[in-house]
Parts: sequence; C-alpha cells; structure tokens
Amino acid sequence: MTPLGAKLRSLREQRGVTLKDMAQALNVSSAYLSALEHGKRGTPTWYLLQRIIAYFNVIWDEAEELQRLAELSDPRVVIDTGGLCPEATELANRLAADIGRLAPDDLRFIRNEVIKRAGRKGA
Repeated sequence: MTPLGAKLRSLREQRGVTLKDMAQALNVSSAYLSALEHGKRGTPTWYLLQRIIAYFNVIWDEAEELQRLAELSDPRVVIDTGGLCPEATELANRLAADIGRLAPDDLRFIRNEVIKRAGRKGA
C-alpha cells in the first residue's frame, strides 16, 4: 500500500464510503481505485487527484497533504546512482533487495534518518 492509498482508504472508512460508490462518483472503475489503494497502480493524474479532493470536500491543509502523499506514492521507484559515490549504489541495491524483510518500525526509522540527514547543510 502506498501513502496515498492508505490515506484514501482512511478517508473512505471515516466517511462510510464504499469503493464502488467512490469509483462511480469519480467515473473510474472500482478495480482501478482498489489497485490505487493497494499500490498496484502508479500515482493518479493531477486531474483525478483534484476530483478526489473535491469528492471528499477536504479543507486546504488536507488537500495539500493528499497532493504531497501522491508525490511520494509511486510504487515503482527507480534510483539512478550514476555519478554518485559507491556507498550510494550499495545503499540503493541493499534497500531494493531487503526492503520487503524490514519491519514497519525499521522502515520508519530509516525514512526519518534519510530525511534528517538529507536536510543537513554540507553533509
């Protein structure tokens, strides 16, 4: 499941909306919405995301969160380490090989550590 998929499912459950009803309102198939929630489809188009935001009638902050989550929800990521140090290539390959064996707590720790360290100046 992607971050956007988890948020969409949460919004549907909070509002008591079925996948079928939401799909019908957005003029997409329920199979597509299910695949989007489960991370089997890529990021939705900007237009569909705007329709989802309007469908849930969310406030501005939550609309921005949905847009941010959509940007972070491509389930088929490619990391180009060409021109980077050998450690970058090793990290990308180890992550690709082992991500499925990591617990959610470990993944959160690694994500937070990358965010923290990437924000350092000159690091």
